[in-house]
Amino acid sequence: MINMNIFFKVFLSLLLTAVIILGIAIPTVSNPQGFFQFPFIPGLEEKARNIFFHVPMAWTSVLAFFMAMFYGIQYLRTKNPDYDLRSVSSAGLGLMFCILATVTGSIWAKFNWGSFWNWDPRETSIFILLLIYGAYFVLRSAIEEDEKRGALSAVYSIIAGVTVPFFVFVMPRIMSGLHPGSLGDEQGSGPVVEMNMAPNMLVIFFASLIGFTMLYFWMYSLRIRTARLEQQHYSTE
Repeated sequence: MINMNIFFKVFLSLLLTAVIILGIAIPTVSNPQGFFQFPFIPGLEEKARNIFFHVPMAWTSVLAFFMAMFYGIQYLRTKNPDYDLRSVSSAGLGLMFCILATVTGSIWAKFNWGSFWNWDPRETSIFILLLIYGAYFVLRSAIEEDEKRGALSAVYSIIAGVTVPFFVFVMPRIMSGLHPGSLGDEQGSGPVVEMNMAPNMLVIFFASLIGFTMLYFWMYSLRIRTARLEQQHYSTE
């Protein structure tokens, strides 16, 4: 088990390091001649590199929110406090990755649209999600009784989780906006949804998706172990 944990950490470190280096260092040219050259994408140019980081972060936040909803359901079914711990741990990581996705998206917006924030439907939807899950932690901090806090948090995480697909996948595509893939976009649903990327970009993109997903599960496992130790500490005081 120890060897597997070491292998997992080493593999994850190497994978994310490779994604970061290749995603940033490979030059963009008009006529790419090999793996170590990205094609020039009209309208995105060098900013296309953000796809390797922004989209995987957004995906990881969605995964974490769904995990929080799943364990919220499990808590309501069993009243097992460990499920509440798992739910809140995943929600916290989801909020963190959502913030990172917002930051990388804002940086891209600054270079592409001229300002960090434009209240585009995609930006508005992610802002609403941040408010929803920020309120989730405010709710938890306002309730002292463990069982009541777990039950209300579970119900909230389920309702919040149901809204995630709408705000992430539906709302930005049924309204016109600046973000690629918005309603009326002449280039269709965008390079990510249509997989309209060069093979080398697809390799790095999927490697990044795998890497950030693994990073989430590693951080999630670490957070669970830490939270259990905290509970044991407080119970012995």
